[in-house]
Amino acid sequence: MAKTSMVQREIRRGKKVARYAARRAALKEAARDPKSSDEERREALLKLQALPRDASPVRLRNRCQITGRSRGYYRKFGLGRNKLREATMNGEIPGLSKASW
Repeated sequence: MAKTSMVQREIRRGKKVARYAARRAALKEAARDPKSSDEERREALLKLQALPRDASPVRLRNRCQITGRSRGYYRKFGLGRNKLREATMNGEIPGLSKASW
């Protein structure tokens, strides 16, 4: 089980990313626009850098929905490897079973 504070931090980051997503996209588009002048690009980049660090989606970390574990995460299931194995053994995930040959 991950520390509760780490899980809560990720939740806060996710909300902040969602809040600043539109503003961030507009600034990035302005910075990339070939029609804008150098001064406009520079201004857009400065505003982009002024946004909070946690507003960047790169800072988000995938975590297991049950335990909050960050490593050994399977995107397809949204679970860590340990909980994925337990769920598979209990037959809770359709179409997934323990390999045996």
